[in-house]
Amino acid sequence: MDETMSGNSGAQPATHPVEGLRRYQLHIDGASVAPEEGRYFASEDPYTGRDWALIPRASGADVDRAVRAARRAFESGAWPALTASQRGALLRRLAELIREHAPRLAEIERRDNGKLAAEVQTQVAYLSDYFHYYAGLADKVQGSVIPSDKPGVLAYTRHEAKGVVAIITPWNSPLTLTSWKLAPALAAGCTVVIKPSEFTSASMLEFAELFVLAGFPPGVVNVVTGFGAEVGAPLVEHPDVAHVGFTGGEAAGQKIYEAAARGLKTVTLELGGKSPNIVFDDADLDRALLGVVSGIFAAAGQTCQAGSRLLVQRGIHDAFVARLVEFVRDIRLGDPADPATHIGPIATPAQFDKVLSYIAVAKAEGARCVAGGRARPDIGSGRFVEPTIFVDVDNRMRIAQEEVFGPVLSVIAFDDEEHAVRIANDVQFGLAAGVWTASLQRALYVTERVKAGTVWVNNYRATSYTSPFGGFKRSGIGRESGVDAIQEYLETKCVWLSPGLDVSNPFIRR
Repeated sequence: MDETMSGNSGAQPATHPVEGLRRYQLHIDGASVAPEEGRYFASEDPYTGRDWALIPRASGADVDRAVRAARRAFESGAWPALTASQRGALLRRLAELIREHAPRLAEIERRDNGKLAAEVQTQVAYLSDYFHYYAGLADKVQGSVIPSDKPGVLAYTRHEAKGVVAIITPWNSPLTLTSWKLAPALAAGCTVVIKPSEFTSASMLEFAELFVLAGFPPGVVNVVTGFGAEVGAPLVEHPDVAHVGFTGGEAAGQKIYEAAARGLKTVTLELGGKSPNIVFDDADLDRALLGVVSGIFAAAGQTCQAGSRLLVQRGIHDAFVARLVEFVRDIRLGDPADPATHIGPIATPAQFDKVLSYIAVAKAEGARCVAGGRARPDIGSGRFVEPTIFVDVDNRMRIAQEEVFGPVLSVIAFDDEEHAVRIANDVQFGLAAGVWTASLQRALYVTERVKAGTVWVNNYRATSYTSPFGGFKRSGIGRESGVDAIQEYLETKCVWLSPGLDVSNPFIRR
């Protein structure tokens, strides 16, 4: 995904204040507060290319304020006094507020990142179910009694919240990717400081107000906005931060991992992908076609789980590609607020340039472009890229090895199951994969051998709050969603309990 610790790709937006735009504030210790240095920067609508809001440009001093507030809230006051069931009740209240405010939050997020209105509305509304799930899980975290080889001693475990959690998220799905970390962290009893991408901060600042309405104690949820070097780095390095949850690019994730390691902090990293979508000759090709299209062209390909490598069995390769090319000719680019639009703009200028550069690289390496391959300066802000398909792709090409994060599909032919698995695994990533086949035996064979954290069979991009999500290899560390996620924010403590002194111990005076 992104290339910096700030959760974005490429150049920073302008930092000049613009009169007449809505001015947001930081959210620290339960209140909206101005940044210490009084600086703001403009947030741009990717479709129109016009600035629409002013975002506070925080500094290291603001980060320190937020982390100190989170630590106070974790160690004293109302939050640590709550039972797990009471934390769950607060999360349920929040879930209902999310449902009530979802249309407004979705509209703000669409203006910030240019994602289709229909998609972002569905995503934001679904977050209500997500927080309901972790509300129910909050008081289901159980320790265990351990059979002891020490007579008269009871040994048992308990799970305790780690402390202050730093959450850093990118621009493609701000509220969703934040909530994947935020909901289990709060259910576990942690407090948080959130740093959204500077390109998409408005929806998170609006979202923070719902925690006040829900009755969360001050300091439990804090939001600091700004740039990576000024906010992201000091947040990760702050001595009072116990855990870092990050979604973004591999390079940025590695930097965060290194910085966290210096402070011996734990991390959850959900990083890049180059996911194979594998179509066998016995598949339902109509369903596979739709799965391939939605897998790479939904959200203009700006998703970590995009099926950016299409592996097609050789016997059906030409016919399937022909159908695919015909299908994408009818894909409409345009205003993401228009229900008739299929693909919206690329979210940032730097990402737009990056996508076009990879198209040029693919052509230079000998891949053949059979659909798209061009920018569309005639639409909106001009930051549109046609859905692009390359064939004659060798898996060693950069277009097949590196994450483009745009509407660009690389098609590779394969012979049989073993060949498909070999190609699928021959990348540094291991986030997701798709398998399209009518054979249960083939599906089991491939899913067992593909090195990916999620494998979809005869579907693609399905996710749920009930199911773990995360990557193998350089696609990340840890899991988000499901029961697994809450464990990322808990420490295990072993307790040895004796009813009294062991009088047989020679070190105890009688």
